[in-house]
Amino acid sequence: MTAESKRSPVRVGILGVGAVTQVVHLPMLSERPDVDVVAVSDPDEMKAEALGARFGVPRIFSDEGILNEDDVQAAVICTPNNLHESLAIEALERGKHVLVEKPLAMTAEGVQRVLDAASASGRHLAVGLNHRFRPDVGALTSFVAGGELGDLYAVRANSLARRVPSAGSTWRQRPDEAGGGALMDLGVPILDLAFWLTGYPKIARVTAVFRTGEAEVEEAATVFAVSESGIAFSVEVSWNLFAEVDRHHCRVMGTEGSGSLPPLDIHKQLGGRPMDVTPRQPKARGGEGRFLNSYRRLLDQFVRVVTGKTDSPVPVEQVQLMEVIAAAYRSAREGREIHLADS
Repeated sequence: MTAESKRSPVRVGILGVGAVTQVVHLPMLSERPDVDVVAVSDPDEMKAEALGARFGVPRIFSDEGILNEDDVQAAVICTPNNLHESLAIEALERGKHVLVEKPLAMTAEGVQRVLDAASASGRHLAVGLNHRFRPDVGALTSFVAGGELGDLYAVRANSLARRVPSAGSTWRQRPDEAGGGALMDLGVPILDLAFWLTGYPKIARVTAVFRTGEAEVEEAATVFAVSESGIAFSVEVSWNLFAEVDRHHCRVMGTEGSGSLPPLDIHKQLGGRPMDVTPRQPKARGGEGRFLNSYRRLLDQFVRVVTGKTDSPVPVEQVQLMEVIAAAYRSAREGREIHLADS
């Protein structure tokens, strides 16, 4: 028996048993032989107990209970947004590795405080930005980083969720818990995708227009951002799409080519004419879709980093992301363009 096979599983505690925990974290982590989900927590104890029983989780604690457990090596934080910062910092200070669902914190200053806590603790900090682990995103990022699309000048992206009748509001519609509406919910990942594809250029100015419906928070937002290098980003998000399915799309435009996804489509100028250079994409095992497969890859990297098998960069770019989000809210509120140096 090798030393690798003798290694004990990573002991994980999951804070919050909402949708992403039910669909992603509990099913995927509980099936891994190198992970032992030892505890879950949620204000709704009955739901936590039911999910714990379904996935064989032995203990149901409060958030504090999980963080106080010495045998919990890693905390997966899936609570409402307003708790991300404080719980992540506490977990890191208690020597635990941390995976936080997006956003990492509700403000740029909050993100920096979490980053500082991670640096002081020496523990790994990850954010649930699963789109970064999609093969199509990786392929397009490689084309952009290699300069094969020429000089970039525009990126257009949208994340549009179908309108779904609701019996009542959830924490996502309450500004004190969510920090905002559709922009904080859908805008954080789609803006991160647009910036990630283009190497996270420094953003100079931001303009935003919101649509507010019956809830206290915005149900739709259009954001226009311009980088210091002149790339124009146009991003649209909405909880109010009237269509058969949700729509998520991103296109990158350059002087020598363009690329879009999904599906992945890349064309560049060869011999004076545009040619299709789209690489073949691997098929996810078992017919798994992009969303679940990308989360599986994210969790695999998290476990590999925690067990010392690989390294992962610190998510320092999340400071700029939340600066852009804050500037968008200020722009919508004040009805003017915001220069980040002033925001």
